[in-house]
Amino acid sequence: MHHWPVAWWTTLTVLAVATFTDLRSRRIPNWLVLPFLAAGIAVSPWRADWHGNGHGAWHGLGQCFAGMGLGFLLMGLLFWVGGMGAGDVKLFTAIGAWVGPMQLFFAFITTAIVGGILILCWIAYLKVFKGLLRSASDLVMGRKRNEIERIPEKSLADLLQSNMPYAPAIAVGTLLSFFAG
Repeated sequence: MHHWPVAWWTTLTVLAVATFTDLRSRRIPNWLVLPFLAAGIAVSPWRADWHGNGHGAWHGLGQCFAGMGLGFLLMGLLFWVGGMGAGDVKLFTAIGAWVGPMQLFFAFITTAIVGGILILCWIAYLKVFKGLLRSASDLVMGRKRNEIERIPEKSLADLLQSNMPYAPAIAVGTLLSFFAG
């Protein structure tokens, strides 16, 4: 864990709320992310862990803005190609303000790995488990679907277009980055 626990606890709290809201409504609200971003900028000059070798407040601001820029660049590219929502981009940019570019890069890599695993789970849920639950429900309720009521099979492309909440992957990836250093 890093030398500055406020960054850890603040990030943990925001990630928990972002994960909850993304799972519930598929949105990460600005009222959560924008104050988190502003606070990250505001505290960066006083970050003791960013003042190594007497660099001072400017070094802290530099780390903050470099982290923000890297977060915006990495997630912005994914947003541009259609794989990410704007809330995910803003959340990751704000995380960059708190953790700086080096830790954010590691958070991005771990987030990508966790995200890949979650995408496989999401596809399995939509393709397999949801159908099993529907069939079990029909069996318990004594219903039999006729051909008109049958729900069409979704292709893999359709499943990938489904709006998967990505804040859980960002949360796990970021938290893992705190324990890496």
